[in-house]
Amino acid sequence: MIIVLNTFFVSYLVRFNFTLDFDKSYIKYQIPFIAVVSLISFLLIGSYKGIVRHTGIKDAYNVFYASIVISLILSIFFYLNLNFNLFKVTIPRSIIAIHFMLNVIFLIGSRFIFKQIYHRLAQNIKHKSRVLIYGAGASGLITYMALSEDVNKIYDVRGFVDDNKDLIGKRLKGLPIYSGKRVNEQFLEDMRVDEVIISIQSISNTALLEIIDRLLTFSVKVKAVPPVRDWIDGTLKTQQIKEVKLEDLLQRKPIEIFNETIEHSLHEKTVMVTGAAGSIGREISLQLAEYSCNQLIFIDQGESPLYELQMDLIAKGKSNIHYYVADVRDFKRMQHIFESYKIDYIFHAAAYKHVPLMEENPYEAVRVNIMGSKNMMDLAVAFGVEKFVMVSTDKAVNPTNVMGASKRIAELYALAKNAEGKTKFITTRFGNVLGSNGSVIPLFKKQIEHKGPLTVTHPEIIRFFMTIPEACQLVLEAGIMGKGGEIFVFDMGQSVKIFDVAKNMIRLAGYKYPEEIDIVFTGLRPGEKLFEEVLSNSETTIPTHHSKILIAKSENIVPKDIILKIQELSELDCLDHMKLVQKIKDIVPEYISANSVFNTLDVKKTKVYN
Repeated sequence: MIIVLNTFFVSYLVRFNFTLDFDKSYIKYQIPFIAVVSLISFLLIGSYKGIVRHTGIKDAYNVFYASIVISLILSIFFYLNLNFNLFKVTIPRSIIAIHFMLNVIFLIGSRFIFKQIYHRLAQNIKHKSRVLIYGAGASGLITYMALSEDVNKIYDVRGFVDDNKDLIGKRLKGLPIYSGKRVNEQFLEDMRVDEVIISIQSISNTALLEIIDRLLTFSVKVKAVPPVRDWIDGTLKTQQIKEVKLEDLLQRKPIEIFNETIEHSLHEKTVMVTGAAGSIGREISLQLAEYSCNQLIFIDQGESPLYELQMDLIAKGKSNIHYYVADVRDFKRMQHIFESYKIDYIFHAAAYKHVPLMEENPYEAVRVNIMGSKNMMDLAVAFGVEKFVMVSTDKAVNPTNVMGASKRIAELYALAKNAEGKTKFITTRFGNVLGSNGSVIPLFKKQIEHKGPLTVTHPEIIRFFMTIPEACQLVLEAGIMGKGGEIFVFDMGQSVKIFDVAKNMIRLAGYKYPEEIDIVFTGLRPGEKLFEEVLSNSETTIPTHHSKILIAKSENIVPKDIILKIQELSELDCLDHMKLVQKIKDIVPEYISANSVFNTLDVKKTKVYN
């Protein structure tokens, strides 16, 4: 209002060539009237509500509209006075026009001036982060605007980088556009760049990975702007610009699942999950909680992790869930739970999965991975469960260790039991998942926290990787589509060298390899092989309607023989590891031990692993 009153007086000065040759006696009557009119206009439009330090185009429009309302009211006042002589004091049309233009200039201009003053003061207080934006297109420009608007952190954008020859050498927002080929360690040091933000929407996954991989070799933080579909209300916020994660370097696109199919199949069903508090079981449980199941039964022998899962789901308002601290090896306990509910689906994720530990403790592998699975499958048949989905592993293919062989036996038992009763047994098989318990990724993170070194067993060891959420989504999808007796295998993308994963994690943590954190090779562990397989030699695959899910066609088995052999193994209450493993090898003839004391049991080796 003060600005409006001052511009009104200045309007007279402009009208009379910056002299005081006008009747000033009228102004003392006009000023109060202008004050009331401006107050009414601002209240109507609400232009005063905009936070000054966040002033933008929309705020400018609101001020413009308020100025129009002021001039409109004054024009109506002038018209009424001209035609009906209602008031003693009038405001000339020229003053109204000049006043409108000055209001627009000063009201809008003052907001942007105050905004700049605020940012200048904030910049003197807060640490500046020097940024280079990779991408000079629309996304890069929006990123620049978002960084400029952020008052919580001050960004000093040094320029743009683009591989488009038509843009190189030009300027955007007054800043130079550099060629991507020019970006190297020396260039970034000369520019004193702290962060490089990749802001490209229309780019192939391969090209994006090449840019990320190259930037990670330099001493800068590498961040990426999320896809437009993930922007909050269609607006990019700086909080959404995150550092590049290891998942971005897996050279594979995320797998999309048709969740409507899962929702339709699980609607009003009672679903049980074993190993519900483990890394895989927990994610399966969290995803199941989002569907309209009738009841969910979560079982795990780990009290603390199951309690954490319970607290998380209670916080989300999930109330149709029952939690049991129980062990799948305890047949009586499991039977009691089955008697308490009419179970439709079972997702069996309970298992021991650490290869070196199971190599030293075959008895436990047999009790949990084989006996525990057998208990659950027998009960599923006895109580008429509709579907039983077992979570297996790629280590069950041509196993070289006790853990993989024990999971293969569980697979064989599921295939054999599928011939009994109405229960449909489905097996899902996939490789390593990022961040799971026992995964190499959490180990590397801990080693980086302690400034290394990172331990890799062999420079050429390779593994398939998948994120936990997408692996579990595929487990649910495969379980729904399965008709019984299938082993579903997932497209794990391209295999990745663990050595490369270790180097990328060091760079992502902001350290240099090998100057700051080194990598040492410890040698293959007992039961470990250089590469994992998804399909055994005797298997072929059959495609499904989902491009990332295949069916492994196994060789024919004799259910009665398999069941009898596994029954004999279950009854072998023996702590002699050699006898136990020999029995396992009798059931799984393709099981050839690697780097293990059990090599002596392999009379005829069909494979040699270095």
